Formats: sequence, C-alpha cells, structure tokens
Amino acid sequence: MTTPFDDDKLPARPGLISRLRTSFLTGLVVIAPVAFTIWLIWSFIGWVDGFVLPFVPEFYQPDNLVRYLIGTERYNAWIGEDVRINIRGVGVVFFLIFTTFIGWIGKGLIGRSMIRYGETMVGRMPVVRSIYSGVKQIAETVFAQNDRSFETACLVEYPRKGIWAIGFVSTEAKGEVNARAASGEQLLSVFVPTTPNPTSGFLLFFPEKDVIQLDMSVEDAAKLVISAGLVYPNGQDPSQPPVEEDTAKAAE
Repeated sequence: MTTPFDDDKLPARPGLISRLRTSFLTGLVVIAPVAFTIWLIWSFIGWVDGFVLPFVPEFYQPDNLVRYLIGTERYNAWIGEDVRINIRGVGVVFFLIFTTFIGWIGKGLIGRSMIRYGETMVGRMPVVRSIYSGVKQIAETVFAQNDRSFETACLVEYPRKGIWAIGFVSTEAKGEVNARAASGEQLLSVFVPTTPNPTSGFLLFFPEKDVIQLDMSVEDAAKLVISAGLVYPNGQDPSQPPVEEDTAKAAE
C-alpha cells in the first residue's frame, strides 16, 4: 500500500534544470537545420559573388549601380564616398544570365561549330585535354537533361556475403565490362555511397540476380544513407514499405 509519505516509491518529477535542458535540446533540433541551411545558401551565394564579380564591368558593380540609381551626391552624403556596398547575390544573377546566354548560343549552328573547334584545339594539348574531358564527362552526367540517372534503390551484399549495403542502380553494364565478366549473365552498374557523404562511394558491377531492388525511392534511400540509418521512408513503421502521402492522409 502506497502512502503519501512513501516518497521513494513515487515517480520523480523532472527538476527545473532537466526541463530547461529538454526545452533547449528541442529548440536546438528545430533551429539547427534551418540555421545550417541558411548559412549554407548564404555562403554559397557569397562564394559565387566572389568568383563572378571580378569579371563584371565596373559600371555594373553593386556600389556603382546604387550610385547610378540614387545619384552620386546622395550616395556620398548618405553612405560615404569611399564606402563600397556589397549586395550579396548580384554575382549569382550575372552568372545565371551569362550561363543562359552561353547555352542559347551553344545550341545554334555557329555555337556548335565554335565548340567543336575549341575542343579540337584542346584535344592537341596533352595535359589540358585530360582535365577537360574528365570535367566535361562529369558535367554531362550531372547536369545533362536526359534520363541518365539512378533508376532504383537496391540492396547488395557488400563488402562481403552477409553484410548488406544500400546502393543505386544506374544502368545495365555494357560493352567489354559485361562481355568479359565471368558471371555469364547480365551485370548491373550499382553505385554504393558512403555515409554521411553520399557523393563519394564505389562503382560496383553485380549480377542481376544478386541485386535486390527496393520499393523506396532514390531520395528516401539517400536520406537513409545520409542519416546513417536514422531516417527511414516509413517513419511510423520502418518494417513496412514507404507509405504514399495520399494513403497516409486517407488512413488518418
């Protein structure tokens, strides 16, 4: 029988310090992703500005644009003659405009001819051609608007039997890789990413029968890799396949 005097048997109420610590950690969980995202975007914009603005004509520099808009006399009176204004993001705007313009020219007949001529000249330079071809292949793979991307997420036994890793099926192996492999069947190109940086990893070729394709999307699998197994596609029941958003709402 429990009496009001049996303090050692009653559940202990959290103290003020414990509640404050819990509130602080909760606030940190809410603030950290937002703050890190803002800092990352802000830093990236500053990096682009620092790279692009030195190539921008003097008249289009941020402080000179402000001088032109409000007048030199007002600028000197309000801001100061020797003060230079750094408007973050101007370099990004110039970069977008310039890149779009170059892409528009590159799609035309004259632009394609100039690109072929330039690649021919680069192809005659021993060191430069290796760097250029490598960067070009990476750029075409990452930025080209076509269907060359990871198709599905999968499970593969790596680095040995009995140990499973998340991978991404890119395509079927072709050419000499598939023909000279001793498996005797179709191989699949699988990219196995590392945690927490999924941009690095290993390109492996598995027989198709050894690749278990998953129902989760490539984005959900990437979240699982980045979070080191903490974020599953179906947060309510990780043992079940991903729940579609409409189905989840209907269930509620």
